[in-house]
Amino acid sequence: MSIAYLQTPLGVAHIEGDDDGIQKVTITNDAFPAVEAPTCEVVQSCVVQLKEYFEGKRQVFDLKLNPKGTEFQRRVWQDLLLVPFGRTTSYLALSRQLGDEKAIRAVAAANGKNPIWLIVPCHRIIGSDGSLTGYAGGLWRKKWLIEFEKGGLQGSLF
Repeated sequence: MSIAYLQTPLGVAHIEGDDDGIQKVTITNDAFPAVEAPTCEVVQSCVVQLKEYFEGKRQVFDLKLNPKGTEFQRRVWQDLLLVPFGRTTSYLALSRQLGDEKAIRAVAAANGKNPIWLIVPCHRIIGSDGSLTGYAGGLWRKKWLIEFEKGGLQGSLF
């Protein structure tokens, strides 16, 4: 397992993966740890692509992913990847997309257990009424990411 860290505007991203893919990306308020550069090409690529995202140069990630979870969770996470950059959808719409409107709570729970922060864009899922509901990284980060993707956080050039 290769591990890397990246300082982002939202905290320190902790990245774990191996040749089979990225297994985990989490965000923390912890101090940036002193570590060696990752040896795994997949993890190195993840660091580069996350940097590009925060620089406004990347909207779609092209990474091999290998999240650990149940079959249902992996189905939900796969569908999260279909929500485009700069757009949001609701838990109810995601449940309908998966073919079972009554599974909304299970979909929300799977969304909350997403182990690959940002790359699997669980931050793009909101309440049916447009409210920002539940986010493991904190609602302030969810709001920041949604505004960033909609272009609301670009600074003035002058």
